[in-house]
Amino acid sequence: MFSEGLKGIVAAQTSISHIDGSEGILIYRGYEIGELSHLSFEEASFLLWYGYLPTEEDAVEIKKKLSTYRDLTPAMKDILHSLPEEMDIMSVLRTVISSLGGSEYKWKPTIEQSLRLTAVTPTIIADRFNMLMGRPLLEADTELSHVENYLFMLTGKSPSKAVADALETYMVLTMEHGMNASAFSARVTASTESDLVSAITSAIGTMKGPLHGGAPSGVIDLMNEIGVAERAETIIREKLVKGEKLMGFGHRVYKTHDPRALALRKKLLENKGGDSSLDLALFVEKKAIELLDELKPGRSLYTNVEFYAAAIMKSINLPTDLFTPTFTAARIVGWSAHVLEQAENNTIFRPQSEYIGKRNLSV
Repeated sequence: MFSEGLKGIVAAQTSISHIDGSEGILIYRGYEIGELSHLSFEEASFLLWYGYLPTEEDAVEIKKKLSTYRDLTPAMKDILHSLPEEMDIMSVLRTVISSLGGSEYKWKPTIEQSLRLTAVTPTIIADRFNMLMGRPLLEADTELSHVENYLFMLTGKSPSKAVADALETYMVLTMEHGMNASAFSARVTASTESDLVSAITSAIGTMKGPLHGGAPSGVIDLMNEIGVAERAETIIREKLVKGEKLMGFGHRVYKTHDPRALALRKKLLENKGGDSSLDLALFVEKKAIELLDELKPGRSLYTNVEFYAAAIMKSINLPTDLFTPTFTAARIVGWSAHVLEQAENNTIFRPQSEYIGKRNLSV
């Protein structure tokens, strides 16, 4: 039976995550996502890779390992410096990551390999960004957590607690999301018994497409246009009356509240007053929901995770072309968890196609 885009087709059984869009539920390893928003990046990664929550000793160990593996190899540095300036960061990331292929990453994939790829990804992104900005490349700070170090390497300064907490929560909430296009790409590649590097490279290439990992530039444009809280109601009302789409609201999977947006809002409220951009996002969301209820009753348009992702990126003054790479730095954990799971009970993916071409032609 043909199903366009494989919609509705169950391609694998998994214990990693579960999405119920109609109920607004996202589960990691049995835990609803709202229960996990307090976890560090390291702790959430441990949960997805090992299948259970880390002990205090586990958390310390995984943090140490991630900090140990941050440095690029000499070959990776050479490649990074040789790539043309006009090459986008996702293409750079895909190319530099692929240089890690070799006997060290042969089948079967391991959690140790996953740790290495996860640790090095933010370094590639930050080094490339600093190169393009004409700034010196920074050494990783092993005393900082995974997300704090990423922010430090991007900006050259220690982040505020409000911004670091917001970005870390965002990365925890987006590191896994079921059988999305990039996770499927990773599993298909892994199903041939190819190596983890190849599977992750496939996933990065898939994430690069604007239909999957595109930046929420529309949300950033909206926040820039509003600028200050006093302008929010006027601008949002005007857009809704004109019938314009309000960026950052509604989701193709979640038909009710996006549970990731709810968890991010909770984290931002905990640090309210710590960053003006994040405070503005909280106000704009509240005003937008009020106006949507007034002007579009019954539409059930709720904030999606991209709304707050855009606010977080704006708070650290990063350009929109860093959004998808940052998304990738989180999602690599989920991809590697899928590859590990695929390897445990592997069958090569080999779907059928339905021929609709001509027949019985003669020369």
